[in-house]
Amino acid sequence: MFIKSSSTQVIKLSIVVILLFILQLKINAQNNTAPIKPATVYAGNIGYTNNGFSIIPTFSFNSPAITTQMSWKKANLSVEPDIRLAPDGKKGSMLLWFRYAAIHKGRFSLRTGIHPAVNWYPKQIIESGKSLEIYQLRRFLAWELAPNINVSKNINTGVYYLQGNGLQDDGPQTTHFVNLYLSVANIPLGDQLKLNLTPAVYYLYLDKKEGTYFTANGTLSHKKSPFSLQSTINQTLKTKITGGKDFLWNMALIYKIK
Repeated sequence: MFIKSSSTQVIKLSIVVILLFILQLKINAQNNTAPIKPATVYAGNIGYTNNGFSIIPTFSFNSPAITTQMSWKKANLSVEPDIRLAPDGKKGSMLLWFRYAAIHKGRFSLRTGIHPAVNWYPKQIIESGKSLEIYQLRRFLAWELAPNINVSKNINTGVYYLQGNGLQDDGPQTTHFVNLYLSVANIPLGDQLKLNLTPAVYYLYLDKKEGTYFTANGTLSHKKSPFSLQSTINQTLKTKITGGKDFLWNMALIYKIK
């Protein structure tokens, strides 16, 4: 599917996000008849990075990106837009997560979710002997399953599974992403600084091709500041999947919204 302007699509998709959010609030208001109303929690972050990573870190923009992750959560349900956009708007992606915390008992929790997504990027074509730049839009539908175990107050481990489906004939059709991670939070670096680390190994299946990878994410934050520094690395271990680089990294400045 090809379009002439990415900005028009971004505006339309943003309107859809807003309308879905308003609808969710109205449904919650109509259905909420309990004497004690669960609070709605708004949170998120906005950042700027030298290299925008996909939700699957094998792939990246290979260019700077503005990132936004927001969350509107009430009880066990949440709506979470996830937008990654090149500064010039020529390439980007938008996901709209609908998530449900199915189990939270003792040290064990289980979350599931579903999202529609689109991404777009410029493409060169030859028409009437002339080179033209157009924008290709691809649509996806995916779901996730995320069991997690709290080993201690600041350490947890789990498996994250994502299954994605392309909604057009060209491009990726079937994706399976299985991520085994360990998260260590609040590592003290002096009185005010803390470090969060999340190393992981993952398996990726993409249209009958497979690969295994190592990735790690680190976040350095200050107790009194909404800003933090975040970095992600991704190293190919073994793969037959083309289109990504053997080693990727980025650095991002993140502003936390609460």
